[in-house]
Amino acid sequence: MKIKNIGIIFVIVTILLLIPFTKVNAASDGYLQKVKDKGTLVVGTSADYPPYEFTVKQSGKTEYVGLDIEIAKQFAKDLGVKLEIKNMNFDSLLVALETHKVDAVISGMNPTPERQKSVDFSNIYYRGKQYMLIEKKDKSLYKNIHSFKNKTIGAQTGSLQYDLVKNQMKNNQVKGLAKLNDLVIALQSGKVNAVAMEEATAKAFAKNNSSLEVINPNFNVDSSQTGSAIAFPKGAKSLVKVADKTIKKIQQKDLINKEYIPLAGKYMTNNSKQNSMWNYWSYFAKGIEYTLIITVVSVFFGFLLGVLLALLRLSKGKFQRAIAITYIEFIRGTPLMVQVMFVYFGIGALVQSLPALLAGIIAVSLNSAAYVAEVIRSGIESIPKGQTEAARSLGMSQTITYRYVIIPQALKNIWPALGNEFITLIKESSIVSIIGVGDLMYQMQLVQSATYKGVFPIFITMVIYFVMTFGLSKILGYFEGRMKHA
Repeated sequence: MKIKNIGIIFVIVTILLLIPFTKVNAASDGYLQKVKDKGTLVVGTSADYPPYEFTVKQSGKTEYVGLDIEIAKQFAKDLGVKLEIKNMNFDSLLVALETHKVDAVISGMNPTPERQKSVDFSNIYYRGKQYMLIEKKDKSLYKNIHSFKNKTIGAQTGSLQYDLVKNQMKNNQVKGLAKLNDLVIALQSGKVNAVAMEEATAKAFAKNNSSLEVINPNFNVDSSQTGSAIAFPKGAKSLVKVADKTIKKIQQKDLINKEYIPLAGKYMTNNSKQNSMWNYWSYFAKGIEYTLIITVVSVFFGFLLGVLLALLRLSKGKFQRAIAITYIEFIRGTPLMVQVMFVYFGIGALVQSLPALLAGIIAVSLNSAAYVAEVIRSGIESIPKGQTEAARSLGMSQTITYRYVIIPQALKNIWPALGNEFITLIKESSIVSIIGVGDLMYQMQLVQSATYKGVFPIFITMVIYFVMTFGLSKILGYFEGRMKHA
């Protein structure tokens, strides 16, 4: 027993002595090697934040530009890989990072203590003050945060500015939105009295809109929370190490002030010169294409799955009915937005190669199927039982009875309701823009970011949606008329 105890003690002491010398190699976490193996660095950003990241139109194509994009390019170059930009809502970026949809986030993000609990950050690459964007006519009214008593302040959800307003302006109501463009629209329409944002971004909006003004409200900001850094998945020390080297090289050459910001300013000036909506017709055309693809494919698969669910719910088997009822009630009881995010970020975490477009189609199809199933079920139940009995008495099987007798009559009865579901699907498909699918809503936001115009792109988008839905309703009405005369 003594020899055995001595052996155990020896092993424990040896392990304790080796601990100080067993430092984890930064490259052993696998993140760096994974990026190099696939040859692509996927960077998540929210391209509505000039001069950090925004969009321009070059040769008819959307290009991502700004100081953050230049940093991303240099980082990818230092890694020896290609750069791929994924544009999505700011408050979805960390979710995308944690589910490995992106390798890094470069989006003017502040490395707050709360964020550091779930992700790793590089060193700070740029520091800017926290400003307020206000209407120029209100310049004499607002001087600091105390001037805004009982006013409504807008801020981007999930941002440092949102927390600053919430914690330091307790006598104010904070209105959080995902997109800065929407916040600026809210400011111009009187929905908010000011918008809190980073200094460079506030000045960018004011420079390109003569009705806006910037002020320094003198927020009390902890120096540890200021500045922008690159975010990485927790434990990705190998990527952080390379990023810090890239940032050090950029800062030594002062590239941000000498090259990146001036270049972003040129892009912004060019955008202001050619901010006619006609110059961005290709954006809307691309949005229509993606919207129709999502709608048509989702209608097809949603209808097939809906028929199956309707038949299961009408079957005599308790287990089949339970499956159908559970699915239908669950889907109808949860928002489509949540379903889209779950498919992309949840299931997508297991299938990391799942594209955003495919995830959007899957989510919309599954959602539509639940509603289509109820429409079809009601149509089938509206057919008198005598029809089924007559068909069966003629020797028809249940399958043939449904195919040639019940379904055709039910389809004629439910066609208006089914058509309404298809029309609704065109509009509801806009929700996929939250995961970066380039549908019409997504393209509208790009146009807003590029032109600094908020309301007019919305109006154009409304007209386009109306044309698509009105056209579809006419087509469905034509077939409905044909059915009545059949």
